[in-house]
Amino acid sequence: MNLTNPTNLIEKIEHQLRDLDERSLTRRRRVLDTPCAPRLIVEGRPLLAFCSNDYLGLAAHPALVAALREGARLYGAGSGGSHLISGHSRAHDLLEERLADFESAHLDNARALTFSTGYMANLAMLTALGADAGVDPKTDGGAEIFSEQLNHASLIDAARLSRARVRLYPHADLGALDALLVASTATTKLVVTDSVFSMDGDIAPLPQLLALCERHGAWLVVDDAHGFGTLGAHGRGALEHFALRSPNLVYMGTLGKAAGVAGAFIAAHASVIELIIQRARPYIYTTAAPPALAHALLASLDIIGGAEGAARRAHLNALIEQFRCGLRLERWQHLASSTAIQPIVIGANDEALRVGAGLYGQGLWVPAIRPPTVAAGTARLRVTLSAAHTHEDVAQLIAALNLLERR
Repeated sequence: MNLTNPTNLIEKIEHQLRDLDERSLTRRRRVLDTPCAPRLIVEGRPLLAFCSNDYLGLAAHPALVAALREGARLYGAGSGGSHLISGHSRAHDLLEERLADFESAHLDNARALTFSTGYMANLAMLTALGADAGVDPKTDGGAEIFSEQLNHASLIDAARLSRARVRLYPHADLGALDALLVASTATTKLVVTDSVFSMDGDIAPLPQLLALCERHGAWLVVDDAHGFGTLGAHGRGALEHFALRSPNLVYMGTLGKAAGVAGAFIAAHASVIELIIQRARPYIYTTAAPPALAHALLASLDIIGGAEGAARRAHLNALIEQFRCGLRLERWQHLASSTAIQPIVIGANDEALRVGAGLYGQGLWVPAIRPPTVAAGTARLRVTLSAAHTHEDVAQLIAALNLLERR
């Protein structure tokens, strides 16, 4: 085949697309006609959705909508520049101060830094901390990253881009991690983990991980994308959930899931944040997010940390318990999870798609998750619950799943 021929180049791409389709790995987008909520209009059809990460049901909250409108009036539609040129507005600054205060019980001399997405925050965090200036990472010394086997793709990509040595440790295997840390000659060690694992729903053993990091002089980098807002008495996330405090902690939380808006932040000791500002290309070389979003997030933090946030978390936890107790599965595996992520492992890609389609036919939207997001042979339904769901919504889903599994 002559690959300089544009037609043949397109044929090669089309062959790859056919291969994905034959292996039941094709993904598709659906178009929503309504705001994010459990009850949606999707491509003209009403659906009850169990697939968003809007865990507290804040994405369409009237107070956040009003704050976003007010933010646009105060600051306009866009930031116009990077944070280090002209794009850092008063709204960004106030949000970072609030986030630092939000996490100050868990971090020494806490400071926070905001980003447009969690993916960018993770790239910035690991490429800055994983690059030992003036040290050859291919020789003894340098930086070494110890990455959890089930980490999110953004952490995996960030570790690769950092140019540090990367060591994987098996899921939640403290003994294996301890052995790797003992053997390491790196001058900078970073243990990197999700808090709540996005496809399994379980929570990393953070207290034990932190103890290992303190013993070996390592950073513990925690991606709390699915814990911020939902875990802890005040919604401050996994660190509050486990009552952790240490100078060895570097924390990332997202603001487009439980917080209901968009973006992410890193919180750590002020010196760590300053290093990220000075070193991290994803921070230095990107336009700041619209300040109106930061203004709306101030309203979100008021809700998360207040009485309404506590009530929403209590309702969400009741729905989680209802779902866990109501399933009566025999062939499929409901993974043990105490979080809003409730996975049901089906196995084969095509069967997972068939089950998802069966639910869709009943007006229930639950995504089928397939490789490479999860390991081959573990395709699953990823049920996500929200404080905006009702007990009746969850009962409807339970009944549909129990019936489908027996067909």
